Amino acid sequence: MRKIAIIGAGSCGTALAIALGRSREAHQVALWAHGGDVLSALRKCRENSIYLPGMRIPDETEVTGDLGEALAGAEIVLGVVPSAHARAIYRAMLPHLDARGATNMMFVSATKGLEHDSLARMSEVITEVIGPKIGARVSALSGPSFALEVARGDPTAVVIASSDLQAATEIQREFSGSRLRLYTNDDVAGVEVGGAVKNVIALAAGVCAGLSLGANTIAALITRGLSEMTRLAVALGGRRETLAGLAGLGDLVLTATGALSRNRSVGMELGKGRKLSEILSQMRMVAEGVGTTSATLALAHKHHVDMPITEQMYAVLHQGRAPSAAIRELMERPLTKE
Repeated sequence: MRKIAIIGAGSCGTALAIALGRSREAHQVALWAHGGDVLSALRKCRENSIYLPGMRIPDETEVTGDLGEALAGAEIVLGVVPSAHARAIYRAMLPHLDARGATNMMFVSATKGLEHDSLARMSEVITEVIGPKIGARVSALSGPSFALEVARGDPTAVVIASSDLQAATEIQREFSGSRLRLYTNDDVAGVEVGGAVKNVIALAAGVCAGLSLGANTIAALITRGLSEMTRLAVALGGRRETLAGLAGLGDLVLTATGALSRNRSVGMELGKGRKLSEILSQMRMVAEGVGTTSATLALAHKHHVDMPITEQMYAVLHQGRAPSAAIRELMERPLTKE
C-alpha cells in the first residue's frame, strides 16, 4: 500500500483526497492543511466546511498540519497549492526529504498557474527546488475538473503528463477509478501551459458575461483564446495536438463557461464594473488567472507570441482599462486571416 501525501487542503486538494478513496488501488493518504481553521474543521467533522462544504473525506485519510508528518514515508507527493506559494512550500519540504530513501519518490503538481517572477511552470519549480536533493520524478496533473464535481463522484477525465513515462503510468494506475479516469501524455509543457493560460481566457469570458454579451461573443472568445494558448505552448516546446485535448480545449471550455469557475466569476464582476481589489478582498479561494495573466503576457513578449486577448485582460486587471474598451480594441484590430 503506497502512501500519498496531498499538500494543500483547499477545494482541489480535498476533492482529490476524496477521489483517491475511490481509486482502484488501496492507499494510505495524508492531507496537509496550512490554515489552522481548515485543519480544525477537517479534524472535527471530516469535512472541509471552508473550501468544500458537504463533502466528507474518508475516515482513513490522515489529516495533519505538520509537513514532516505528511511527507514521512510518502512515495507520491501531490502538490495542490497556489502558484504564488508553491516555491516556498516545496522549499519547506526539503528538510523532510531523505535523499537516500527518496530516489523513487514521485511529485505530482496539480497547480494550474505560472510563477510570477520566474515565469516558470510548476513542474519546473519542483525540479529546481527538489531535484538537486533527491532527483525527483515530476508529473503534472491537469484537465477539466471542478473540485466539487470530482468530490461528489461525477465522471471526470484528466491528464497526467511527465517526461518519465513510467512515472506517468504509475500515477495513472494509482489515481484512476470508476469515477476518475487519467490519460498519460509526455508533453508536460503543453499540458501545463493549457492548464495555466485557460484561466486567463476564462477571466475574459467572465468579462463578456458580465457585460451581458451573448453566445456569439463567448464562442469567438473561446476559439481565439485556444489559438493564443496553442501559440504559446508551441513556443515553449509543447505540441499543438495537446491543446486540442483535455488539458487545453477541455479545461478551457469548462473554466470559461462553468458556473463553478472562480476565474469566470472574477471576470463577471469586472464586467459589471467592480474593482479588482474589491472582488479579491471578498474571496478566500484563489483565482489563478489574476496572477497568471501577468506571467503569461511576459512569456508572450519574451517568445514573440501574439496574444491579444491576454494583452487586453492584463490592461483590464492592472491598467484600469474599461472592459467595454478592451472588447472594442479586440474587434478593431487590423484584419487578418484565421
